[in-house]
Amino acid sequence: MDGLTGKVAIITGGAKGIGAATARGLVAAGGRALIADIDVEAGAALAAELGDAAASETTDVTDDAAIAACVGRAEAAFGGIDGLVNGAVLFKDDGLDSSRERWLAGFDCNIVGPAHMVEAAAPAMRRRGGGSVVSFSSIAAKFGQRGRGVYPATKAAIRQLTRNQAMHHAADRIRVNLVSPAWTWTTPIIDAAGGDRAKADRVAADYHPLGRVADAEEVAAAVLFLLSDNARFITGIDLPVDGGYAISGPDQGTPTQYRLSE
Repeated sequence: MDGLTGKVAIITGGAKGIGAATARGLVAAGGRALIADIDVEAGAALAAELGDAAASETTDVTDDAAIAACVGRAEAAFGGIDGLVNGAVLFKDDGLDSSRERWLAGFDCNIVGPAHMVEAAAPAMRRRGGGSVVSFSSIAAKFGQRGRGVYPATKAAIRQLTRNQAMHHAADRIRVNLVSPAWTWTTPIIDAAGGDRAKADRVAADYHPLGRVADAEEVAAAVLFLLSDNARFITGIDLPVDGGYAISGPDQGTPTQYRLSE
């Protein structure tokens, strides 16, 4: 991935999964990563793995003081900020029976946190002449689902938040975009499949035309593209990295007449 040499990015939720893959990819491309995560040990371990091009900061995106400290740490460690990846997420979801506490916690982490992270990092990006923000929606934001409520609602809401942020910050040459993954081989899918990748791919094949779950590195590649100068005329988009999930519809692409004849 080119267009990232010398770029400094904060990656919230950067200690594991897609965030960690993004940090590794950014450093490999000549950039520098501030790994911001509530998992202190995992963040520090990844920063140590990546060497001088990375640093870690314990960051809870529901805490404004922690957000300010994260931004300050990135500037102190690397001299500025060019990008922000809003990867921190709360998956906990009791569906439509979720308590008020669960609803508020989900929106606090998945919407309010990213909103405040952007506003906290924007002045530093303006001082660099612009920058790039990448947040995450999900395939879950695009279709109705039984048994879920909080998570898909937050991932739908961040699509509108991103459009508003992209408009608001365009004059400062700060681009704001989304990546929407489908099933990805990270902790939620790994746990659901009991660590059996072959099983996950078999089940995913019914929903993903490309026939498997994504690797974290494949989603990270889209994030890195949007962070890079190669995407310098792209803002306000939702880039799906979903193996075709969103094009297949509820019948997974099989014509109704064929299903009725089975």
